[in-house]
Amino acid sequence: MKHKAAKRLGFVSLILIGAILACNLPGRDAQPTSSVPTPNMTMTALFSIVTKAPGISTPVAPDVTMTTVPGTNNPQPPAASPTSAITPLQLVTTTPLPTTEPRPAGKFTADFMTTAPVLDGPWDEWTNTAYPAKFIVFGKENVADKADLEGSFRVGWDNTYLYLATKVYDEKYVQNATDVNIFKGDSIELLFDVDLVGDVNSNELNSDDYQLVFSAGKGGVNGVKETYLYYPSNVAGPRATVKIAVVYGAGIIRTEIAIPWNVLGVSPTSGKQFGFALSLNDNDSESQNIQQSVMSSVLNRDFRDPTTWALLELKQ
Repeated sequence: MKHKAAKRLGFVSLILIGAILACNLPGRDAQPTSSVPTPNMTMTALFSIVTKAPGISTPVAPDVTMTTVPGTNNPQPPAASPTSAITPLQLVTTTPLPTTEPRPAGKFTADFMTTAPVLDGPWDEWTNTAYPAKFIVFGKENVADKADLEGSFRVGWDNTYLYLATKVYDEKYVQNATDVNIFKGDSIELLFDVDLVGDVNSNELNSDDYQLVFSAGKGGVNGVKETYLYYPSNVAGPRATVKIAVVYGAGIIRTEIAIPWNVLGVSPTSGKQFGFALSLNDNDSESQNIQQSVMSSVLNRDFRDPTTWALLELKQ
């Protein structure tokens, strides 16, 4: 009896063990429940389209919902297959860094002057390149010929001053204005952009754009000489530290000007570049103060638009 009972117990045990094993056999429909959700179609589509390369930020399409896996801070892409094809990247274009060359109005060079020029009017000791100022940008109908108005100039610099030297053909010197009105008589004008790289494409005047006008002398070249700063307008006014020397004869006005760098807020170094235009104001009427015409070093010069100015580079 005991032997038969033992055989029955063994048989029942075998049946129980077989049932347990059958629950985990391959091909069963039941699957373990995971606490991590399967990535949805949005997530799958997102990472099958965009492939991130080293060093390049992956652009994310707008209006796409990112799926965050619980327990993480960022959406997690499925592991990439080593044999899968890489979708070409669509790079995001950025605005290129500003460049100062070429400048549509051209380029001038200011040479370093080891010995400061003697400020006496003529540029005899200057070896710098002479540039023409022959483009009429205002009042063309008031310019008869070269003897009426035409000029040339040189530019130099040292650690203290920016130097200008001009030779102007003008058969009648007329300057009866003073202070803010000196542009209404025979005078020289400088446009100077001290932050050319910072606003190379800006077509409006701002706080780093300077407009200076120099009078060679009220009532004649032996009269009081003046400099007036028009822009930046918040610091406009006379600039008495600018030095001016003039001689006039045979219908030619010869002028040398020394502008302290601190008037322009500049610390000069070789290689620095600036926006630049030099112009000549002319008045042939002794009975009234009026700006009849303007001749410039720049063909399309507009004092209100720095992009029309040329480029000046300091060279040592």
